[in-house]
Amino acid sequence: MTKEKYFKLGELLIKDGLINAVQLEKAVAVQRREGGRLGEILVKLGFIKEEQMVAAIGKQLNIPYFTLGTGMLKPAVDQDLERLIPEEFAIKNLILPLSRTLKSLTIAMYDPLDIILIDNLKRLTGCDINPVIATRADIMKAIEEFYGSRSSMLKEAVAGTYDSSHPSGEIAEEPSEIEEELSLDKLIARAEEAPVVKLVDLIIRQAIDERASDIHIEPFKDKMNLRYRIDGKLYEVPPPAKHLQLAIISRIKILAELDIAEKRLPQDGAFIVRVEDRTVDIRVSVIPTIYGEKVVLRLLDKGRVVLDLGQLGFDSKQLEQIRKIVAAPYGLVLLTGPTGSGKTTTLYAILSELKSPTKNILTIEDPVEVKLDGINQVQVKPEIGLTFATALRSFLRQDPDIMLVGEVRDLETAQICIRSALTGHLVLSTLHTNDAPSATTRIVDIGIEPYMLAPSLLMVVAQRLARVLCPDCKEAYELSPEEQKNLKLKTDLVYRPRGCPKCNNIGYKGRTCIAEVLVINEELRELITHRASYQKMKEVAKANGMQTLYESAMKKVEAGIISLEEAFSITLGGD
Repeated sequence: MTKEKYFKLGELLIKDGLINAVQLEKAVAVQRREGGRLGEILVKLGFIKEEQMVAAIGKQLNIPYFTLGTGMLKPAVDQDLERLIPEEFAIKNLILPLSRTLKSLTIAMYDPLDIILIDNLKRLTGCDINPVIATRADIMKAIEEFYGSRSSMLKEAVAGTYDSSHPSGEIAEEPSEIEEELSLDKLIARAEEAPVVKLVDLIIRQAIDERASDIHIEPFKDKMNLRYRIDGKLYEVPPPAKHLQLAIISRIKILAELDIAEKRLPQDGAFIVRVEDRTVDIRVSVIPTIYGEKVVLRLLDKGRVVLDLGQLGFDSKQLEQIRKIVAAPYGLVLLTGPTGSGKTTTLYAILSELKSPTKNILTIEDPVEVKLDGINQVQVKPEIGLTFATALRSFLRQDPDIMLVGEVRDLETAQICIRSALTGHLVLSTLHTNDAPSATTRIVDIGIEPYMLAPSLLMVVAQRLARVLCPDCKEAYELSPEEQKNLKLKTDLVYRPRGCPKCNNIGYKGRTCIAEVLVINEELRELITHRASYQKMKEVAKANGMQTLYESAMKKVEAGIISLEEAFSITLGGD
C-alpha cells in the first residue's frame, strides 16, 4: 500500500488556498510567543473559520470530518451509548459516541490527538476507539440533542464561559472535590484504578520522551497545571481533568512510598522506572498549597547523562587546563555556578576520567544523583548526623586518593576540604558563586584564612548551561552595523531559533556548557594571601588569559551553536 505524503497543517492550508504564507508566519510568531495550537491561533486571528480548520486537521490526520448539518453527528439508537459514555464525561471532554460495532466504538472528538483521553475512553468502554473530528459547536449541540437535558455544565459550555484551552480540560469545579470527605480506603482504591495508573505512566513516559528534567503537577481552584522543564525552561502541556487531582497525587505517593493520608506537611520520596533498556530514577517532592498538594518529580535519566568531559561543551583550551589540573596528586578544585548549571555532571565526568584500579575515590553527596562503578559514594543523612563534615572526617581514615564533596556549605566542611587538599589528597567540590574569581573571596568570607586557601586551591571553574539551537531549523540573520560594533563578533551572521517538529517547535534541542576556567598561579596566590578584592582578582585573571563566561558564550554565538538571546540571558549581557 502506498503511503500518502504527510503535510504539516500550515502547508496543507496554504496548499488548499485557505491562508497565505504571510498569515501563516504571523500565526507561527504568535504561537512562539504565547504557545497554543496553530489551528486555533489561525481561527482566533480571523484568517480561517473553525470549520475550515477542523476539516483541514481531519485531512491532515486522515480522519473523517463530520458535521451536524449532514446528520452524521446523530448517535445510533438501541446501543446503550448513553450508558457507555455518561453525559457528564461527554460534556467535560467534548466527545460524542456515535456507534458501536463489536469492540470498535466510533467517537466524535474536537481533539483526536488527545492520546490521554483516547486511552481513558478505551479503559472506560473496553472498546477500541475510532475517532472522527467535528467542530466544538457541532459537538456541543449534538450532545444536547442526544442526552436530552441541559445541565448547568452544558449551559456554561454553550455560553462559552468555561476554559476551552484544551478539550479534555475541566469545565466546572467538582462540588465533591473536598479532600477531607474521601476516606483513606477510597483514596487508595481510586489511585489504583487502571485509568489513573495509566495516566500517571503516560505523564512520566511523555516527560522522558521529551527529555524533561522535572514534572510539575500544580493544583489551582478550578484546574490543574502540568508543566515539563525541558533544557532548563518550563513548558505547559495539556493537563488532566481537575477531578483526577487526588487520585493522581495519591498514585505518585504510593509509588514513592509516601504517606497518602498526610496532606499538611511536605514529603520527599523516590522510585525507579524502567524505559526500554534504561533506568530512570525519579525523586518526588510534595508540598501543601491552598488548593491541594503540589508535586514535583525530578527525572534522573541515566541513559541521557553524558559523562564524557570532551562532550560537555568546554573548548579545547579549557579542556586542556582542566585535565592538566585534575591530574595533580593533591589540591582543591572548585566548580561554581547557580543550581542547575551542570556542576555535578562536570564533576562526575572528571571522576569518570580519573577513576582507576590504582586510585581510591570517595564521594559525599546530597543526594547521590548518578551511581558510578568503581567509586565509593556516600549519601548525606543529616537526621542521623551524617553530614558533609562528619563523613569527610571518616574519609580521611579510609586511605583516599581523591575525594568529592557535594557542596562547601559551612566553615567546618571548608576547613576539612582545605586540610585534606594540603595533606596529599585531591579534593573536588562545588560552591554557589556567580563567577570564578568571586569563589576565592567567598571561601575567605566563610571563615577560611587566606594563608591556608592560597597554597591549596588549584583551579576554579564557573559554568552555566545554554540551550543549543536546533540544527534542523535554526535560521541565520545579519547583525545591524550598530550591533556589530557593540558586540565585536568575528562574524556578520548569527543564528536564532525557529521551531520544527524535531524540537517540538521550541527552536532549541539540548544544552551545552559555557565556562570560565581560572587556574591559580603564583601571582593569584599572592593576591589571595593579601585578601585582594574581587575586582583585582578578575583583572589579573583576565590578564593571565582567562576567558570569561561572556566571552565563552560569544564564541558559541559565532559558531552558530547558541543564540544571542540565550548568551545574554545566562551571562547577564556582559563580562
